[in-house]
Amino acid sequence: MSSAPHAGNVEVFKARTNKWFAWLSWAVAGFGAVATIAMAGPGALAGLAPLAFIAFMGWQLFWMPSVVVHDAGVTLENPFRSVEVPWAALVHVDTRFALTLVTAGKSYTSWAAPAPGIWGGRHARPEDLHGLPATTYGPGRSVRPGDLKTTDSGQAAMLVRARWHELAESGRLASGDADTTAATVTVRWVAIGAVVLLLAASYLAVTVR
Repeated sequence: MSSAPHAGNVEVFKARTNKWFAWLSWAVAGFGAVATIAMAGPGALAGLAPLAFIAFMGWQLFWMPSVVVHDAGVTLENPFRSVEVPWAALVHVDTRFALTLVTAGKSYTSWAAPAPGIWGGRHARPEDLHGLPATTYGPGRSVRPGDLKTTDSGQAAMLVRARWHELAESGRLASGDADTTAATVTVRWVAIGAVVLLLAASYLAVTVR
């Protein structure tokens, strides 16, 4: 987990494994570029589009996505859209498949905090089940694999639930406004355009040879 406080009482979650995948994609792209230029010379630069595509997707899919918890709500920075869910709109925090913020009208899933899957709880330790926000526990104080402290979805959910509980307990969060409070979704058109252009350039680079 990468959870770092910032100015304005903001906490940012990024999965550590996602960063490894990002560095791996950049290493593959960098090695491929060096090898291509070494063998074919500077004239091969026009054919590096597929490697540029790999590097860009490493950023877009693995490095950039995050869960941002702040006083106004939770922002899910996903690869091709950003979703801001105000605290007043939040009804439930789910971790069945990934960190999912449930509102009165729709659910929003985080790319940055996937659940561990059916085998995620096999190596859970007793201490992983204690000290979680009260809303984490199900019947008989059961805990889903996706809520465990050692999982990406569980770590992100802890940040969201802890801040949500803090605001509710302090009286700064009004209840009963979920039906009239909407989330804000912003599509990342620049990123989508970049993917389309790099795909087109990659296709031309491969077919022209």
